[in-house]
Amino acid sequence: MRAAGFSEPGGPEVLRVLEVATPQAGPGQVRVRVRAAGVQPFDCAVRSGWTPPGVTGDLPRVPGNEFAGVIDQGESALLGTEVLGFGALNAYAEYIVVPAEQVVAKPAGMAWEVAGGFSAGAQTAHIALETLGVAEGETLVVHAAAGGVGTAAVQLAVDRGVTVIGTGRPASHEYLRELGAIPVAYGDGLLDRIRELAPAGVDAALDGAGGDALAVSLELVADRGRILTLVEHGGAPELGIRVTPPARSAARLAELVDLHTRGRLRIHVRATYPLERAADAHRDVESRHGLGKVVITVD
Repeated sequence: MRAAGFSEPGGPEVLRVLEVATPQAGPGQVRVRVRAAGVQPFDCAVRSGWTPPGVTGDLPRVPGNEFAGVIDQGESALLGTEVLGFGALNAYAEYIVVPAEQVVAKPAGMAWEVAGGFSAGAQTAHIALETLGVAEGETLVVHAAAGGVGTAAVQLAVDRGVTVIGTGRPASHEYLRELGAIPVAYGDGLLDRIRELAPAGVDAALDGAGGDALAVSLELVADRGRILTLVEHGGAPELGIRVTPPARSAARLAELVDLHTRGRLRIHVRATYPLERAADAHRDVESRHGLGKVVITVD
């Protein structure tokens, strides 16, 4: 089968379309004919040489940790089912094999590109808010609020009755208002701007940007256990802040899909790229520009 992968780590240019063995489903597994796969900063880190915990195996390596497609091998009752799901690697491919408990049914009204880019961002946001314990009446700052995880986090928090201040480029501010956030621009003076918007203080912060944004969070939130970073994993233990625990599940994903079906969680796909342009998809994500998700489509 065709897959977009790399034989040695490096920049986006190392991604190539490779011919690799087509995987076969074993007991308790399903094979999915992939239609779309979301692109995450996680995938870019893998391509750069980072090995996720629990991952073994030699190169070449195929990134991709969320996908949507049609089950074509596995339990007979599931054959032909349209699904979305998650794993750690291997979604940038014509076929992927995962445990059956890592997929859920795709609603008929959910577009393939939305389904392919739904699982990771939505689940990460949900887990992060759960870890931070944000509750009705509190104020949450979300850095990089217009990105894939940020888009979901803003909506899920607002749905809980939380006041959300979302940082982003001025061009994204109308989008953030539509999601229910109070937008604020990055750059010098960010700390003062947020304090002006939240004179009673900030209860928690979700950092999707790192660097100066994380430094601002440390100034704003007294309890460091209520700061979670999606990007500064290496420095989190020393700072005493949180990272997202590994808590993805089919039950969580099904709950989020239901919210989407009911119009309470929307995912914006800003760009799609064919498998042959996986390198361009990574460049797009690493630019940190644009709103919402980047998705690879598989013919």
